[in-house]
Amino acid sequence: MPVLSFQPIYQTRVWGGRKLESIYQRPLPTSDPYGESWEISDRPEAQSIVTSGPYQGESLHSLWQNQRAKLFGPYQSERFPLLIKILDAQTDLSIQVHPPQHLAASLNGEPKTEMWYIAHAEPDAKIYVGLKQGTTKEAFEQALKQSSPEELVHAISPKTGQSIHIPSGRLHAIGAGLVIYEIQQNSDTTYRVFDWNRLGLDGKPRELHIEESLQCIDFQDFEPTMDTPQGNTLAVCPYYKVDSFSLTTAETIANPDSDRFSILTVVSGSICDQEGTSYGPGSFLLVPAGDSPLTAETESLVLQTTLPVE
Repeated sequence: MPVLSFQPIYQTRVWGGRKLESIYQRPLPTSDPYGESWEISDRPEAQSIVTSGPYQGESLHSLWQNQRAKLFGPYQSERFPLLIKILDAQTDLSIQVHPPQHLAASLNGEPKTEMWYIAHAEPDAKIYVGLKQGTTKEAFEQALKQSSPEELVHAISPKTGQSIHIPSGRLHAIGAGLVIYEIQQNSDTTYRVFDWNRLGLDGKPRELHIEESLQCIDFQDFEPTMDTPQGNTLAVCPYYKVDSFSLTTAETIANPDSDRFSILTVVSGSICDQEGTSYGPGSFLLVPAGDSPLTAETESLVLQTTLPVE
């Protein structure tokens, strides 16, 4: 079964840039700032479309509904359960939070846990995650009234190749100068608590969700650090597992369980499928269930994302 690649879905963002063009040589549709490329998406408003092979032109949702057992394995969810993106932050994103499972429905949202892999970091780039030690909800609310909540948010200077898990409820913001691979639950619910007092691309202030945010923020989440890999594993949670593999030339990589699919992300180097098609940095490939190994054409760094067994 050939691997599946998809047409990227580009999203303009006020904080976006042009790194998708300069780093990955992708032709962007317009001269606008592009902050997100949705690489694998089964959202009603954003459907990934297969670019080649026997399923060319079909949507991810159609394949999930009609070819699930054949292509993906024994899964039961209504939609493909992951959303995978590249993020290009030219300026800071809003300080935000995603709702945890036990609150999402009551807030008319979807739960969202995610992980970030730092694909590129400028020397002075920062991410904002969690709260400074001892920050209370009351102190944070007071800082919001003074338009200075960033003073209470913990900042980290990440390096290229590092990663961090962002469970739902963790206050966070991606800072300027970062390109990030984001692997997350299939959700598009974000509650902005502070947006640096700026205007959106339409010239108007972007909507804030202060009440929802205050309900969702984990006010016991103090000063987290970048994650330390456990062997090859960068992140593991009830929603996904992400491993990193350094491949030597001619080494192969395949699904760890041949009955289930995986997603390969090429960080560096180049890999090719059994038909000889090459995939370089920034490629996201869905390897269908079965035995379809890909081969490293050079020394390559590859992420592999799998779903937990239901």
